[in-house]
Amino acid sequence: MKKNTLLWVGVAVMTVYFLFPLYVLLLIAFNPAKFTIEALYPPPIFKQPTLNNFILAFTQYNFVGPFLRSASVATLVGIFSVALGIPAGYGLGRLSSSLAYPLLVLILITNMMPGIVVAVPISTEFIRLHLFNSVLGLALVQTLVTLPLAIFIMQGTFSSIPREVEYQARLDGGRFRSIITRILVPVALPGIIAAFLISWMFSWDEFTYAVILSPIKPTLPVEIYYSITRGNLLTGVAFSLIFTIPVITLTVALQRYLKGEYLSGGVVR
Repeated sequence: MKKNTLLWVGVAVMTVYFLFPLYVLLLIAFNPAKFTIEALYPPPIFKQPTLNNFILAFTQYNFVGPFLRSASVATLVGIFSVALGIPAGYGLGRLSSSLAYPLLVLILITNMMPGIVVAVPISTEFIRLHLFNSVLGLALVQTLVTLPLAIFIMQGTFSSIPREVEYQARLDGGRFRSIITRILVPVALPGIIAAFLISWMFSWDEFTYAVILSPIKPTLPVEIYYSITRGNLLTGVAFSLIFTIPVITLTVALQRYLKGEYLSGGVVR
């Protein structure tokens, strides 16, 4: 009984810890400025809720462009990560663990390099290749970060699929391509969706590569940063609140794939 009580207390504390910033964001977004940023002691409750901050953000600032740009980049990053992660994960999944795990660790270590170290030299090459300030160029660079994690998930997913399934398909006359597309990929679909979702969510709020490689045509995180640094705090808060809606929607819609066995590459039997 005591353990259960402590568990629920811990859950309550962590829930408050993670939801409190969102609650503050809601207060600033819907309350007039005199009750938030202009108040010496802002009230912790809603007072005279208003939509003026959102109206100002939509009418006087370019919101739709950065929003669609972020959505396009994130979708491309998810597609690239899955498209490259499936063959790489399948190959690693069919190797022995003594060889696959060192290679996997080596792939994951590439993410230890600071983003700015990678972004600056790439930006000079992208200018030459006409990929600077482009959706495709930014998606390609962000894929460098998401691909190792996608490969990690795919490797675990394919390695957990019994090899007898593949052997039996070959005995029945199945070709390699049809075995992959018609048997292995459908079985590994939960892991594939998890890899896509994590890649998409990373790209959606990525800032370092976006601000260096696409400063003139910014994504939404960069646009929010520009708004706040120019003193438009309320506009930035309104953008930030809207910025969370796709993440929450996508997470709720695909939450059944965000489980330990999927994120670690396990296939539920």
